Amino acid sequence: MKVTLFQRLIIIFVLAMAVIYALPNFLKYENMHPSFEKYLPSKTITLGLDLQGGSHLVLEVDLDVYLKNKYENLISEVRKTLAADKLRYRSMRFTKDGITFSATKESQYQAIRSALVKEFANVDIVRDGSKFSVAYKSAEVEQLQTYAIGQTLEILRSRVDQFGVAEPLIQRQGTNRVIIELPGVKDSKTAKDLIGKTAQLNFHLVDRVLSNNDRRIIRPPAGKIVSYEVLGKDEYGQEAKIYYLLNKRPVVSGENLADARSGFNQQGQSDVAITFDAKGAKQFAKVTTENTGRRMAIVLDGVTYSAPNLNEPILGGRASITGNFTTAEAENLAIVLRAGALPAPVKIVEERTVGPSLGADSIAASKIAIGIGFALVLGCMVLVYGAMGMVANIALLVNIVLLIALMSLIGSTLTLPGIAGIVLTMGMAVDANVLIFERIREEIRNGMKRAKALEVGFNSALSTIFDANITTLIAAVVLFAVGSGPIKGFALTLSLGIISSVFTAVMLSRWLLEISQKYTIKELKRK
Repeated sequence: MKVTLFQRLIIIFVLAMAVIYALPNFLKYENMHPSFEKYLPSKTITLGLDLQGGSHLVLEVDLDVYLKNKYENLISEVRKTLAADKLRYRSMRFTKDGITFSATKESQYQAIRSALVKEFANVDIVRDGSKFSVAYKSAEVEQLQTYAIGQTLEILRSRVDQFGVAEPLIQRQGTNRVIIELPGVKDSKTAKDLIGKTAQLNFHLVDRVLSNNDRRIIRPPAGKIVSYEVLGKDEYGQEAKIYYLLNKRPVVSGENLADARSGFNQQGQSDVAITFDAKGAKQFAKVTTENTGRRMAIVLDGVTYSAPNLNEPILGGRASITGNFTTAEAENLAIVLRAGALPAPVKIVEERTVGPSLGADSIAASKIAIGIGFALVLGCMVLVYGAMGMVANIALLVNIVLLIALMSLIGSTLTLPGIAGIVLTMGMAVDANVLIFERIREEIRNGMKRAKALEVGFNSALSTIFDANITTLIAAVVLFAVGSGPIKGFALTLSLGIISSVFTAVMLSRWLLEISQKYTIKELKRK
């Protein structure tokens, strides 16, 4: 059965689209006429960290601090539950094993236990005499830790996306670590500051400004914390700070933040304008109304950025954060606030920077490897199959163009393992042609006419071609599903290469052979 008109149109359409999508990878837009540029796709293949350089970071999530914060919230809830039932206790505090407190009346032991069991289903409650211990169940701890890691990944992705990094890699490693790869990032310090900031925004009422004599309070009074605001540099070049004694419990938190934008205030200083959602705006209005005349500290990750006086109620759900930061720092602060606060602090435990020169060396070596592999395959096919081999070589060239177009279409990232997948694809791409050519050769030797031999050769080899490529594709899909980083890059290029090679072997090669069979079949006859 010959290639039908409809199949020819499909081949022409696929080839035209492949050229259109592959072309931007080889053109420089700055040298292109604007009228021509607007008709070309904007997507191109992005080079990975190992090819264009960038930063590789490994972050460790402090899950102990996360659990401690959860227990501090649980303490508040336990206190409310006991107070609602007028149950007496003393010395409630957090320990490494959970919450402990002592009941003051023996007659209330059972009532305390019953109240806690009724209210908190996810905790274990143990009583030893008058002492009670409340701790999260092991399954709940695992669930909380899983949530913390998942939330950290999502927030980091949001921050990196807003930072403008093309095709970053962000994935979990082990139980409490996150790998981040930022291809093309030159300012690694800014990236680390952006990624590593917890961005826990809170608003605290100011108890008083600490004088020089009492600002070094080692242990603040119960329910209070000490924070400071950096005012700038003094005459000796040192940071000038003012210390505040704040109420420990924030009156408003950043959980209800709806937006954050960098800009300038009336004095021309960089600031970040923040907007609360409906719930946060209502709470903010209530707090500022009840505390008009007092000072409110805007605290980010334990540092006070400003502590303005509440001269009047703020009813619009808007506020601004001012401080001694540059325009770029204000923009980065707005990014982390928009992305949300990390559920737990993170610290960088490993940092590696790949320079652009190393990436250029890798690209140069990869070009040599692809060139040598391509030349060897072309030469081998011509040497063994003559003019028929030239058809296979044309199909191979088209296969490479198709592969580049597919990778551009999906916005794929090309890494060194991905290049290895391309080289492997080139070798595998001619396998189908070899099967078909050998089958045609066998039929010609048996005396079959060349047109019939061409049809039989393709039809007989088709099932073998599909079986071989489907099994390889399954392996590539599994690699992509369970692998990470470089393994995914290799699996992706291999999968796309298999799809394109089947198309060129089954459809394009057959059409080319039908066009050129007068010459190619004679070549096979002489072999």
